[in-house]
Amino acid sequence: MADASRGQAGGQDGGNEAFPPPAGFEEVTYLGVRVARLDAASAAACIAARPADAPYVYVVTPNAAHFTLLNLSDDARFRDAYDHAWMRLLDGQVPRALARLLFGLDLPHAAGSDVALLLLERHIGPDDPVTLIGGSPEVPRRLAERFGLRHIAHHNPPMGFINRPDEVAACVDFVLANPARFVFFGVGTPQGEYLAREVALRGGATGCGLCVGGALNFATGITQRAPAFVRKAGLEWAHRLVRNPTGHARRVFVDSLPVVWIALKARLNPAAYGMGRVPADGGAKDRA
Repeated sequence: MADASRGQAGGQDGGNEAFPPPAGFEEVTYLGVRVARLDAASAAACIAARPADAPYVYVVTPNAAHFTLLNLSDDARFRDAYDHAWMRLLDGQVPRALARLLFGLDLPHAAGSDVALLLLERHIGPDDPVTLIGGSPEVPRRLAERFGLRHIAHHNPPMGFINRPDEVAACVDFVLANPARFVFFGVGTPQGEYLAREVALRGGATGCGLCVGGALNFATGITQRAPAFVRKAGLEWAHRLVRNPTGHARRVFVDSLPVVWIALKARLNPAAYGMGRVPADGGAKDRA
């Protein structure tokens, strides 16, 4: 395997200092982002294992668009949110394939949609309080109907809220006023990550924030996911593009595709991306 930067999560360099992760929580640096070596089931179990009254932390799920934003933009706010996340789970299958092909890194896949569904199916009980930021009123209704949840607090901020300090404050106030073991930020990227960080900066919150985009729409059946075999092949992006070419084209070709160029540049100069030396064969011997 490639000699990548490793370490335990939760140190001063980017982890959440208030609640260090459990022993054995390993990370590897990939394209400048420290990624947890956890698959979806392990991540969900780790999140659920935190005490209900533990200090607030949050989870982010880097995909191709996130890697692009982190490496090609000057969005210091997004980088700060990522640096202070408790857990960073590899969501994108394309970045995962590039990691294996170019660097010999066999990183577990933990899509935010899978983690959210596993939490709902296996770990969140009917009496566990859940707070939702974003999404239509149909989301909490279907969560109650499908998973039997009885304590759902829901706040849906208006469009463009992230550029209005009063609306951001209202979201943070709502999270603090509705303590929950699980706080789902369904307001898109980078808004969800910004907001998760704002809650941490305010202080006083408990539970775990989950920046998982539209995961609850998938979990409740409001939006249909690609078939399992399509997801396993790493082609969910193509499925979404075919179903909604107008709405998804920018996400694929502008927001996400540059990750290929970023990975190729990192292959030539891994140190510039916080990664160690890459074997001449790209790690092929380690994968054999």
